[in-house]
Amino acid sequence: MKRKKTQRIYTPAENMKHYVQMLGERGDKVLFRYFEGKEIVDMSYGEFQGKVMAFAAALDTLGLDKKRVAIVGETSYQWVSAYVATLASGGVAIPLDKELDIDALCGFLEISEAEVIVYSKTFNDKFADIIKEGKYVKHFVPIDSDTVADNVISYDKMIGLGKASLAEGYTLPETDLERLATMLFTSGTTGTSKCVWLSEKNTVSSMNAACECVEFFYEDTIVSVLPLHHTYELCCMLAGMNYGMTIALNDSIKKVLKNFGTFRPTGLVLVPLFVNTMYKKIMSEAEKQGKLGFLKFAIKLSRFLRKFGIDLRYKLFKSVRDPFGGRLVKIVCGGAPLNPQMVKEFEEFGIYISEGYGITECSPLVSVSPYFAPKSGSVGPAVNSCTVKIDGDEVNEKGFVSGEILVKGSNVMIGYYNNDEENEKVFTEDGYFRTGDIGYMDGDGYIYITGRKKSVIVLENGKNVFPEEIEEYLENVESIAESVVVGRTDSEGIVTLTAICYPAYDKFDGMTEDELQAKIRADIAHLNKKLAGFKQIRDIEFRDTEFEKTTSRKIKRHLVK
Repeated sequence: MKRKKTQRIYTPAENMKHYVQMLGERGDKVLFRYFEGKEIVDMSYGEFQGKVMAFAAALDTLGLDKKRVAIVGETSYQWVSAYVATLASGGVAIPLDKELDIDALCGFLEISEAEVIVYSKTFNDKFADIIKEGKYVKHFVPIDSDTVADNVISYDKMIGLGKASLAEGYTLPETDLERLATMLFTSGTTGTSKCVWLSEKNTVSSMNAACECVEFFYEDTIVSVLPLHHTYELCCMLAGMNYGMTIALNDSIKKVLKNFGTFRPTGLVLVPLFVNTMYKKIMSEAEKQGKLGFLKFAIKLSRFLRKFGIDLRYKLFKSVRDPFGGRLVKIVCGGAPLNPQMVKEFEEFGIYISEGYGITECSPLVSVSPYFAPKSGSVGPAVNSCTVKIDGDEVNEKGFVSGEILVKGSNVMIGYYNNDEENEKVFTEDGYFRTGDIGYMDGDGYIYITGRKKSVIVLENGKNVFPEEIEEYLENVESIAESVVVGRTDSEGIVTLTAICYPAYDKFDGMTEDELQAKIRADIAHLNKKLAGFKQIRDIEFRDTEFEKTTSRKIKRHLVK
């Protein structure tokens, strides 16, 4: 059902200096809510802007205002303030994955030529020897540590140093929007990862585009769940602050659903795995309480009444929304393909999902499904910071040209650091970036993603199968918790479409392993009847552990053997 288009109320940031100035104008409005021990603490926009200004001033005092500053650790106001201050003071921020082992982390520090690293408490011991040796970076800034050394200055001391500089008249400098502002490493080891260079213009344009196309307001509260070294979460964080929203900081993936109940968000920014987990939680709770039949009846009743303009979803499904705080009405989902059925299921409960599409090299926002005019299965038209076209000559069954998705605009990266060969590959002669994703656009410019170029399975008959499409169907098979589709090649070069499945053990507790595997085989046989012959799963493999995932909860496909 289409919704009314509402006015977007925000001020586009001209640059990061302007952005920081706007944060201060929010004054006493609560920006961050977070745990200190078991207590919840609030931080206002005014307080946060003071931290940003002080950190920027400290960088200037130490002669580090235009240097490269790495940041690693759990989501915190200190992390965000260090990032914003680095950009606003003319420096280069290098967000790093907190799940990296210390060797990989140091490898990225060396490659990026960072001079400073800001890090959370969990890295205190990991950096102890490196601090003594004075290796990799010149200055260590622990967020919470009592380490004393010439090359260590704590976050709090940085703030104190900066306040003194502010009292003497420090102000943020004017910066060049085209300059390098952020360095991000794509997934992989130091040998396979590419370092993406983003300009200040890239960051600002994506943030403004997010504000323009997503329906959030000053009064909203969200919970930050995803790791900040991902441009998706970081872009949404910056946009949320530009709206003036309150942002609660989740302290544990294990407690995320409980924390939704505590912080009572009106909106969320998630990846599909969390959306699927929430849906399974809703249905399993209804089943446990013996209310599954009533829930299905209420959905049919609500759907019927809405045809006549009677909307009782907020009364009928109060028990569905209560575990998530009772106020949740919207979710922005990105980072991986979302099963379109999830959008429909959540809408039945009065929770609207807008799916977006992005890639790190596009800082990251490329498109978002409009909340006022969504199309099932589409990630929407290109946002206002870029244009999109399809590079291909194959016409699909719907009559649209299918091929690689190309992007051009103010959101597209400067390039890969020290990698001329890759830069030549990914940019066309007319300046478009090759995403590596395959899809098509309909007559209204709505983008549909059908697969990833590098994961395509080529069958012996020349047909191309995108495993993501088959995995989307497998998500609806209740006996399967997780799956990855691969092409197994035998000695004669015959490719067999194979589903590697992690069973939903929690749903079928009373079943033996053999019984559960038999059910999965039967469920996939039933699914195959709905698929084109060349897309049908011909073999099934089982595993007894979950697939290894990235910090944004995407399965590491390249590790699946």
